[in-house]
Amino acid sequence: MDRARKLLRTRVVAAVSTAAALGLVVGCSGGPDGGGGTGGGVKDGKTTITMGLFGVMGYKETGLLDQYMKENPNVRIEAEVAGDEQTYYTALQTHLAAGSGLKDIQGIEIGRAKELADTQAARFADLSGVEGADHFLPWKLSQVTAKDDKVIGFGTDIGPMAVCYRKDLFAQAGLPTDRDEVAKLWEGDWSKYVEAGKDFKKGNKNDKVAFMDSASGLFNAMIYGSSEQFYDESGELVYKDNPAVTEAWQLAAEAGGTGLTAKLRQFQPGWDPGLANGTFATAVCPAWMLGHISEKAGPANKGKWDVAKAPKGANWGGSFLGVIDKSPVKEEAKKLVAWLTAPEQQEHVFKKIGNFPSSQEALKAPAVVEAKSAYFNDAPIGKIFGQAAQEIPDKQVLGRKDGTIKDIFSQGLTLIESQNKSPDAAWKATEERIEKATG
Repeated sequence: MDRARKLLRTRVVAAVSTAAALGLVVGCSGGPDGGGGTGGGVKDGKTTITMGLFGVMGYKETGLLDQYMKENPNVRIEAEVAGDEQTYYTALQTHLAAGSGLKDIQGIEIGRAKELADTQAARFADLSGVEGADHFLPWKLSQVTAKDDKVIGFGTDIGPMAVCYRKDLFAQAGLPTDRDEVAKLWEGDWSKYVEAGKDFKKGNKNDKVAFMDSASGLFNAMIYGSSEQFYDESGELVYKDNPAVTEAWQLAAEAGGTGLTAKLRQFQPGWDPGLANGTFATAVCPAWMLGHISEKAGPANKGKWDVAKAPKGANWGGSFLGVIDKSPVKEEAKKLVAWLTAPEQQEHVFKKIGNFPSSQEALKAPAVVEAKSAYFNDAPIGKIFGQAAQEIPDKQVLGRKDGTIKDIFSQGLTLIESQNKSPDAAWKATEERIEKATG
């Protein structure tokens, strides 16, 4: 899924457990009038705004909600955070269908954006006329724009990509370790990344260490460097004929079928221990993944991990905040969403937990541009991810079932890695599953 569609995001600090979150999100009541609104409202002159969030979106964790309430003493914010995005979205779909139980503000993950813009736009308030919303990257709001030009959400973060690598494992395999030299190994072409993997395999003396974590990580990185992936702008499925998808499949299948991967899908069982135990030497890493890697790899590996520029710029991940149209506090909720996604607040979240800004203004802030990561050997992450963000295609075409299709492709590549299926047999199985999921 996008952002693994599990959206563990950076590190799940202060996130509600999946089981508890399900109870909170599914069990939330309707509005004060018992109708189809939300849990918010105005009482005794004080406005209560409710929020439904997931993963680590950063607003609760970095103190921004408390700051807003301090600056606006007549506002009270109640935020519920689901640790798992799949759980969250299942509940959100239920409430949208029923027209009740919705929060005033709902988080929207990028893999769901097109589906909601196409099928549920009437449930969301139009944010296109909100003042001060002209600072986002040109493609960000287009992802949540309905056919009638209604904007159903404001952007939070994005996921420009790099390659995280283990310096010590590269040295042991006879590869360069300086991040600039490492980036030159695969500059401009993902096939060079696979070739570097073959060199790593030749020089590597430990057969328990693979070059990359998974074929699906490589696949994701490649397809998200293209304006179109699975759908075209008209909403038609085009993955079969899209060179970006077929080339990504062929290269990822090659990597998975020649022993270059540890067969560990990102955010699936075994991947976290692999980070800590040095089971693989590289992982394609969007900016939001750094926090998770540093937490799961642990203090013992501080300085062993580094970050190098990816072969090509691409975006994997990103979220939005939308306001429910029937919210009894719609205008107040709009103001809160605009404030939370403003350049200053995006910069604040980046400094605290690393979620990379979708605001063009925030991207230029010194605190972002000059940012370094002590855990990743003082890598200039602001510069690396900032450059990657500028290389992302201006047009990012999304489809209704993007997240589902990406999951199916990941499963298909696992057939090659773990079950020794041929690329052709795995593609056929993948195609059949996609037809069933989208039919």
